[in-house]
Amino acid sequence: MQNKVVHVAVGVIVRQQQVLLALRNSKQHQGGKWEFPGGKVESGESVLQALTRELQEEVAISVNEAGEFMQLEYAYPEKTVLLDIYLVSSFTGEPHGREGQPLQWVDIADLGSIEFPDANQPIVQRLQQSFKH
Repeated sequence: MQNKVVHVAVGVIVRQQQVLLALRNSKQHQGGKWEFPGGKVESGESVLQALTRELQEEVAISVNEAGEFMQLEYAYPEKTVLLDIYLVSSFTGEPHGREGQPLQWVDIADLGSIEFPDANQPIVQRLQQSFKH
């Protein structure tokens, strides 16, 4: 049986060689791990619209500038995720967890020591390659 594919808009929010991470609720799939904020793309909306809406809902920021960073599909045993990842280089508002989730700014160089969902590993690797000093 084909796993259902969940299309997700992901925001890699960058500020001064750091990225914003949110802690997944322990009840969620891959809970208790850090992730790049974002959420499901609803039918009829573009990835950028979904990203803008999700970042407003989750971390209270408005996206000013975002560019496509990468796309990847990852198959977990229970579902497949299609991640459309955008690099958010400019935003307004001070990020905070609107759903009560902890947030943290992490140096890109230190991302290897953070526990991410498996699907996020390629994003971490690509970020570290892109932002080498």
